[in-house]
Amino acid sequence: MRVPRALKARSRTSLAALAGGTLTLGMVTAGVAATAANAAPAHPAAAAASTASACSLDGGAIKHVIYMQFDNVHYTRDNPNVPSDLEQMPSLLNFITGNGTLVSHEHTPLIAHTADDIVTSESGLYGSDQGDAIANEYRYYTGAANGSTDTAGSFAYWEDPVVDYDTSTGAPVGDSTTTLVGQNGKTPPAPWVSYTRAGCDVGSVAAANTELENTTPDVPLVFGANSPDAKEAEGANQNKAAADYEGLSVHCALGSAVCADHHSVADLLPDEPGGYTGYRALFGAKYIDPLLSPSGPVENLNGRVIKDSSGDIGFPGYDGMIGTNSLAYTLDMQTHGVPVTFTYLSDVHDSWTTGAGLGSGSATYESQLKQENAAFGTFFAGLAKAGITKANTLFVITADEGDHFVGGPPSPANCNGVQILCTYKTVGEVDGNLTGMLAAKGVAASFDVQADSAPIMYVHGQPGRTSASVRTLERIAATLTASDLATGKTVPVINYQADPVEMKLLHMITGDPRRTATDALFANPDFWLDSSLPSSCAKTALVCEPSGGDAWNHGDVAPGINTTWLGLAGPDVQRQGVNNWLWSDHTDIQPTMMELLGLHDDYTPDGRVLIEVIDPGALPPAVQDHYQPLVQLGDVYTQLNAAVGQFGLSTLAASTRALASSSPGDATYTKIENTLTGLGNARDAVVARLKAVLYGAEFGGAQSPAAAAAGSSDGLVSAATGLLGQASALAG
Repeated sequence: MRVPRALKARSRTSLAALAGGTLTLGMVTAGVAATAANAAPAHPAAAAASTASACSLDGGAIKHVIYMQFDNVHYTRDNPNVPSDLEQMPSLLNFITGNGTLVSHEHTPLIAHTADDIVTSESGLYGSDQGDAIANEYRYYTGAANGSTDTAGSFAYWEDPVVDYDTSTGAPVGDSTTTLVGQNGKTPPAPWVSYTRAGCDVGSVAAANTELENTTPDVPLVFGANSPDAKEAEGANQNKAAADYEGLSVHCALGSAVCADHHSVADLLPDEPGGYTGYRALFGAKYIDPLLSPSGPVENLNGRVIKDSSGDIGFPGYDGMIGTNSLAYTLDMQTHGVPVTFTYLSDVHDSWTTGAGLGSGSATYESQLKQENAAFGTFFAGLAKAGITKANTLFVITADEGDHFVGGPPSPANCNGVQILCTYKTVGEVDGNLTGMLAAKGVAASFDVQADSAPIMYVHGQPGRTSASVRTLERIAATLTASDLATGKTVPVINYQADPVEMKLLHMITGDPRRTATDALFANPDFWLDSSLPSSCAKTALVCEPSGGDAWNHGDVAPGINTTWLGLAGPDVQRQGVNNWLWSDHTDIQPTMMELLGLHDDYTPDGRVLIEVIDPGALPPAVQDHYQPLVQLGDVYTQLNAAVGQFGLSTLAASTRALASSSPGDATYTKIENTLTGLGNARDAVVARLKAVLYGAEFGGAQSPAAAAAGSSDGLVSAATGLLGQASALAG
């Protein structure tokens, strides 16, 4: 666990504790191997009948929705000899590939971290449109006399204000926006609303920002500042308060018995388009456990009472969201009247006991994968016993992002983790003192660093991008080299840079100007860069490699980080097995689900419907009539709009070249920046036209003008491919 930089594992530090390369993305397809492990005994909830509900989706064909998102679980192999995470979870992998489609080229936004990846997947909106662009923590300018910034948490309930990690109460300084904020300065639409309006109760099992993420300010916000719950949340026993209130929620439909029969509160979404009044919700194990297990404490899939590391019965913490716990909550909700669930599962790459990074094929790594595989076997058996199957349920399963392993080679060289365990002499990222590196090269400006493998720079006073202090920092950052202790070589530290011009193209500029950073640095993924080094390192060192810490880096720009996977199964999903040809993006998940479920949003997401994985006969008539042109439009739309699509990666390369330049009068910089601005404006205009056609055909009906336009799409495709070519040429 990182304290306070809880960035890689989704191990969020409590507010109380905190106060005071190449640009081509692709993956090698791994074969499906391994056999299913014996499933654990059936969970008690499996015997319970699903509660009748008014929830009816896809014209009544779909009765349940089960969405699950892993933290850093991989489909492809990290070590070519060791079966991948999913290969070693055949209970899950075979379910997806045998009943639906696994897309092996799913992609992340930037930066690629848990908070923004999950919120992007839930909402279909990039960080620019929902506020979580820098994660899992970000900084914002407070108006302080010295121009400095405060640290704030990206994990916050949907309606939370900015959650400041540097003030004793968590209250923000000089910033009145909510953590999640759209370009209009308002809280973006909530992802559960389409379901509750359709009569479906929606459960969250630690799904980012849809449940209470902190004891304060979350509990006083939803229960009332003077409530007994607020008093507990603000009290001394923070472990008990977290177990009682964090991690679990149920957002109820109007008139839901689930909320009527339990301790519910108003589900307030004052900025929701179209209004959202009269709805109620349950929050926390304190009030949800009696729904899930009326006779006593909730048990995990192994029959043990779920509790945190301090022994408090209730939510076990986000690092405790391993399969036996997380899937038990999901199964219980599905069999107790909550037909739509969104679930988070913690990663298997770090030890569940110590938090230390693990090499692929090592003993603890293998043990954890076996436990996850068994948990999924029990979970699917429990669902089937309750009549919840692929015939009446939409399953959507993905991972937030990939990882880059930092460590030495495995031993013995032929180890595979299954028959022969692997050991590693060194396991751990290379920590670098970025502030010290820049100072040694002559950078005199005062700045704050949001530590990461993709560190974000905030020069004090938020000066303009052309100021001398900013340009000096950017030029020097481009020249940094350091000893990569993982490889023994001296290497460039920074691979790519993005200033606000490029960050806008990458969907990283939010509706809160105080959060706009000076420079986003995408480092060599072996490095974790901060303003200092851990205390265990030599005082004069600029790099060190501590043991027993993190070893899986993400956030960065690298194929293994930005490429993940997406699984779908259920009514109207094609049974393609493994799909290795479709290029998809996290923003595509939500609109694809809406299409499959027959639901509509009050907003237009940033992604598109993946019509390529839907049974053709289930598609709207307008899509069937113009299928091939819409596929072509969808492909070019994604490459133009996705952060790590062709356009984004090309402009990032151009931005890196511009920021490193030092030509007379800064002519090279000015020319490239002006060209990037023009390309961005043109991209946005073409994307708006593409979006109108795609969404018009998918959700507007056969007679919509946009649907008709799909039949004559050559001009749009030509405009989009022209912009892709211009961006590629600018990259050099």
